[in-house]
Amino acid sequence: MYNRKGILILAILLFLAFINNAVRAQATNTDVATQQITAAMDSSANEWNKGDLESFINMYDPSATMMMPSGPVGLDAIRALYVNKYFNGKMPKQNLRYSDMKVRLLGDDYALLTGAFTLYGNNLPDRSGRYSLVMIHTKYGWKILHDHSG
Repeated sequence: MYNRKGILILAILLFLAFINNAVRAQATNTDVATQQITAAMDSSANEWNKGDLESFINMYDPSATMMMPSGPVGLDAIRALYVNKYFNGKMPKQNLRYSDMKVRLLGDDYALLTGAFTLYGNNLPDRSGRYSLVMIHTKYGWKILHDHSG
């Protein structure tokens, strides 16, 4: 017959093993999401630099919004912003790179990505800023659901 002390110790050990596995699984999920999200962002910057705005825009979910001074706007306004402010015909006015990317999972299919961007080159002064993006994991990979860049 088991004594109460032995059962309690066994229960504590099982609980600790469960917690350890859950923490390890969360760390693995975060590592995988971080790799996928940063790779997608780097790929989108490469598309920008090649002048392929539509491939860059593909990083956004169709229901994406971006915070503007007047409030959130949808994908058509996001595209218009890039065309009118950052592109000169078919090519960007400056190249784009991302840095300091940090991913924080907000559940299985959502993440917060923070980081920095720099626009550089073309004999223009560098322009840089910070961003926070709410990401959603879709069947097409990680996409931007909400963009708050500054």
